[in-house]
Amino acid sequence: MKNTIKLHRVTHDMTQEDVAQRLGVSRQTINAIENNKYFPSLELGLKLARIFKCSVEELFSLEE
Repeated sequence: MKNTIKLHRVTHDMTQEDVAQRLGVSRQTINAIENNKYFPSLELGLKLARIFKCSVEELFSLEE
């Protein structure tokens, strides 16, 4: 699975810490998600989509 979290975060002029605080997780969690070292739960994925005002499919995609 790959993601575009960093692209959306930068586009919205947010730091990893900003996103982490809004989600109630650590900055390290956001870093791990961005670097594909941690795959978030469905709930966390939906919350990320809400923060960036996009669909989950715009944030995450399966690699072929």
